[in-house]
Amino acid sequence: MLSNIFSAIYSETFTPEVYFICTAVSLVLGAIIAFTASFRSKQSKSFLLALFLIPSIVQTVIMLVNGSVGTGVAVMGAFSLVRFRSVAGSAKEIVSIFLAMATGLATAMGYIGLAVCFVVIICIVMLITSGIRIREKDDLVRDLKITVPEDLNYAHEFDDLFETYTHHSKLLSVKTSNMGSLYKLVYRVELMNEDEVQKFIDDLRCRNGNLEIAILMPETEEARL
Repeated sequence: MLSNIFSAIYSETFTPEVYFICTAVSLVLGAIIAFTASFRSKQSKSFLLALFLIPSIVQTVIMLVNGSVGTGVAVMGAFSLVRFRSVAGSAKEIVSIFLAMATGLATAMGYIGLAVCFVVIICIVMLITSGIRIREKDDLVRDLKITVPEDLNYAHEFDDLFETYTHHSKLLSVKTSNMGSLYKLVYRVELMNEDEVQKFIDDLRCRNGNLEIAILMPETEEARL
């Protein structure tokens, strides 16, 4: 019974009925892939539409070039051009595209059961990993902006506080403000404990004369491949 599920529904040539069955399965699996890619992440409508249609498009192309080595090589070259005409995507987007293409290849060869199992397993793993919050080292990295009066020697004024509340700190920029009467300092720090941010700010206020202090998330791009 299990071997029948993973066997191809046609051997060499395909009939119109087989083609419509494979296309219908490709569209359904494409919809599942698109839904999984959009789960807890913002994706454009055009990208989701592409994921929905890629399996059926790949399936049709592979069915047409089945048995022709020269045509198959030409199609592989055409697929490679798509990568250079597209913008850089996140790791999740690239995985989704490869999943959609692999699904189209499986349905094109007639392995309907294998394609369904493959998509269901990968999509379940993607949904589970999307719901798991993994704290990384970069999660505690912040940009610290401190305004200090001009008569404050800021070079080592906050060293003891940085040793207490951060793993490391680095002064990124210094800028004068208010006709030179104030300095605006920008540090990149890695906090030891996110729950002690308020206490950290209170101790900094005692040193900078209760002037403006801000702790912000650093401006970083999403992880890309």
